Amino acid sequence: MILTLGTRGSKLSLIQSQIVADKLRSVEPDIQVNLKVIKTLGDKDRRKPLYQLNQKGIFEKEIDLALIRREVDFAVHSLKDVPETGESGLVLAAVPERESPNDVLVSRSNLKLEQLPSGATVGTSSLRRMAQVKRLKPDLEVKAIRGNEESRVAKVDKGEVDAAILAEAGLKRLGLSSRIAQTLSLEDFPPAAGQGALAVVARKEDSEVLRVLSRIDHYPSRAEVLAERALISELHGGCRVPIGTIGRANKESLSLYGSTYSVDGKLKVDATLEGDLDAPEQLGAKLAHQLIERGAKELVEQWRSFYEQE
Repeated sequence: MILTLGTRGSKLSLIQSQIVADKLRSVEPDIQVNLKVIKTLGDKDRRKPLYQLNQKGIFEKEIDLALIRREVDFAVHSLKDVPETGESGLVLAAVPERESPNDVLVSRSNLKLEQLPSGATVGTSSLRRMAQVKRLKPDLEVKAIRGNEESRVAKVDKGEVDAAILAEAGLKRLGLSSRIAQTLSLEDFPPAAGQGALAVVARKEDSEVLRVLSRIDHYPSRAEVLAERALISELHGGCRVPIGTIGRANKESLSLYGSTYSVDGKLKVDATLEGDLDAPEQLGAKLAHQLIERGAKELVEQWRSFYEQE
């Protein structure tokens, strides 16, 4: 069986696609996987902060369209980049076992966040990370930066920023773990929904491809990210609203934490809920309503007003 895998051309995307291809070959030795690189909007516009790109799916839309046109047989995305509602006719065929969901700090002189001097600049284009930094260390300056993981690390080395916050999973996959000055706690820096997980997407009518891909699905990881994504969907969030969430699968149960923040970072609304591992989306929706009751909706609207003025 020969399959064509659609992927972005960044080093990390190619590594992630190769991870999935290797997993497939480990369970189906006769499979041949060929990679096809497709450029996305996120690759074309690397200057604007992500929250200023008023379009969903900037890192995978073109790849998914190629999948619909049958130019590729399946695709691999960073799951946190995939909108809660994707292209019609496609399904989340597999979620391989999740890597670390944590954020990490890369800094000059390997300083930890609490060691950064007043006025130091921390680079990120994530509104969530901006709010979390402001909440913990309001004396720091947060600067919007774009680019792949290597280029953001390079901005620290060149002195464009004093530190940068990135996903631990990406640095690990790139072999850059030695650059991590601090692994940030999930309590202080709950991640984006799906962070650390990969999304393997295919056409819903391709039963044989779906059968093969299902063999690399890790259900505990799938349950975690489905709960997280349901929470984001119910709150009408996304990369333009700072919502942190983390699911944790444990045997037959699933715990889910969610939080959102005010523009100045001073106010935080959060909640935790436990539910059935087999009903992750219901858990996510239920937790979202708890957050709404505690004032999350007002914070979401506050942020919408903020970026509309940008």
